[in-house]
Amino acid sequence: MNLDLLRTATQAWHRMGPRFLPFADAASAEMPLSRLLRLSLFQVSVGMALVLLVGTLNRVMIVELGVPASLVAIMISLPVLFAPLRTLVGFRSDNHRSALGWRRVPYIWKGTMVQFGGLAIMPFALLVLSGGGTASQWPAWIGHFGAGLAFLLVGAGVHITQTAGLALATDLTPPEAQPKVVGLMYVSQLLGMIVSALVFGKLLEDFSPARLIQVIQGSAVVTIALNGLALWKQETRRRGMLATPRRDEPSFRQAWQHFLEGEHALRRLVAVGLGTMAFGMQDVLLEPYGGQILGMTVGATTQLTATLAVGGLMGFGLASRVLSRGADPFRMASIGALVGVPGFLAVIAASAVNLPMMFAVGVWTIGFGGGLFGHGTLTATMQFAPKAQAGLALGAWGAVQATAAGVAVALGGVIRDVLAGLGERQLLAPALSAPATAYTAVYTLEVVLLLATVAAMAPLLRRSVQPVPT
Repeated sequence: MNLDLLRTATQAWHRMGPRFLPFADAASAEMPLSRLLRLSLFQVSVGMALVLLVGTLNRVMIVELGVPASLVAIMISLPVLFAPLRTLVGFRSDNHRSALGWRRVPYIWKGTMVQFGGLAIMPFALLVLSGGGTASQWPAWIGHFGAGLAFLLVGAGVHITQTAGLALATDLTPPEAQPKVVGLMYVSQLLGMIVSALVFGKLLEDFSPARLIQVIQGSAVVTIALNGLALWKQETRRRGMLATPRRDEPSFRQAWQHFLEGEHALRRLVAVGLGTMAFGMQDVLLEPYGGQILGMTVGATTQLTATLAVGGLMGFGLASRVLSRGADPFRMASIGALVGVPGFLAVIAASAVNLPMMFAVGVWTIGFGGGLFGHGTLTATMQFAPKAQAGLALGAWGAVQATAAGVAVALGGVIRDVLAGLGERQLLAPALSAPATAYTAVYTLEVVLLLATVAAMAPLLRRSVQPVPT
């Protein structure tokens, strides 16, 4: 009787799994779900590093340590300097030859160690900035330099690990499962960000420099553990790789030229850049907009980040389900861009009617559209990548996406500050001197960029309906 009950419960769990567990049906006989989840742990470490840099350390350095906000902004933007090199990292991982017979694993591990090195330097830089103990004898510029170097190393490690890791996921999964694998990887990153933010917030409730250093050191250890577990027995070793004759491999310039000769390759990258800028320009403005214009509390504006993430998760989930049935990824990305337009319009209108709920709905809609767009463009990159250039193609996508996001954040902040300054000095027309004008101008520019993204992707849409695979 108990055996029959156990068998019934097991069958019910297997039926419920693909319906209620996100991307559980991405698994296959060659790549079971347990192995996919383990591989996605490198994305969890990436999400943890992003929260630490952009969220926790950003706030602590400005408020508790008194570092100028402009200097902190420069430090946060330093990882963007490495973003264009993601293309080179992907190319190298495509053609890497090692005695161990691996191509992707050495680069993922190198990225992990670079990220670990940045987290290892960070505590000493923060000690100098805090002025505690013997660190007070050191000049402040050493702390600033050390913190900048740590930010750069952590960002470079994240770029290397993510590029080679996504290329490895492409190598290990069949083409029909790639949309759901993409969704699983980025859901893991979002979950890593959410959980890390909650854990860091709890650990730093009673803030002290010593506690912050412990949190950073713990993050370094967790990064090594997660990425090591993610890599364990994932890539097949090709024994005798060094003994085989080296084929005529193209140089990076030749490989890049060959990649650009692909159908609409440059247009695809332009569309990714425009769409990423459109969705990313508001990242540093949503919470100030809610507080300054709509009078929302700190707790209410903090929840906006979760609202944006939930919208992104739901967008990824829907895109994964639809794309796995053979839908056009560029059409999905275009729909995501169009969905973002009413989201930004709702955010703009919220200030006119003073309705925070409309603002929250607009934020969720922006996250949902961003999820559709991000999933569509990354899936298209994986599907259109030549078999021998998966790393190069994913590196190019990551380089454009990361660079565009960094430029968008900086540009959005600059536009807002310039217009706000002009309004305070009464250099604008009276109707444009309101505090909301500076934010509205940025959101309007994002709407224009979204429409430009749709126009850029129009020639990429499939003109014929493709059969849906069973």
